Amino acid sequence: MMRKRLILGLALLLSILSVQAQENANARQARKMFDEVYEKVFGQQGASLHYKVNVANLFKTEGTIWYKGKKSKYQSKSSKSWNDGVTAYVVKDDKQRVEIYKGDDPKQSRYGDDFKFEPDNYTYHIASDPKGYMLTLNVKKGKKGMKEIKALIDKKKHDPLQLRVKVAFIWANVDISNFKSGGITDAMFTFPRAQYKDYKFVDKRGD
Repeated sequence: MMRKRLILGLALLLSILSVQAQENANARQARKMFDEVYEKVFGQQGASLHYKVNVANLFKTEGTIWYKGKKSKYQSKSSKSWNDGVTAYVVKDDKQRVEIYKGDDPKQSRYGDDFKFEPDNYTYHIASDPKGYMLTLNVKKGKKGMKEIKALIDKKKHDPLQLRVKVAFIWANVDISNFKSGGITDAMFTFPRAQYKDYKFVDKRGD
């Protein structure tokens, strides 16, 4: 009887270890693919994409955004922004106003604080999807960040196709198209001040 219990116990332990090994392998594969996609978007080669955002049907917008390391630029119907990594200029045409922020200030974006992201604060999982691969990220216990992120990745090129982000109990959906990695120059992120000489400039770097 004792020998039978020992064998059953060992079998159960081996089963648990096998499941844990599979989960760990999946997590490593998911993190590896995530890091690859993250580098394609935010790496020093630069990237551009068109986005459509829908935050729980409460807020919708679309536009084009360019990235290169800490630099970024975006254009939408309601506003435009140039961020050279040091200073960010947010143009609001309807108010004929330019707001100036520090380059890393999340306040330059309406949802900046809600969408802060630190890759090491999450667990990773990958699964096959009819449209590609689905990466699921869950914030670790005790860590700050978005509760859950689902990223749909193209199967062949590993380009981003869609993001679903959960903040509190609200889901934000981002459809991505016209993605291109590389060929982005630093000059693209220089604010064209002369075009907005008649606008009111509001410096928010001391706020």
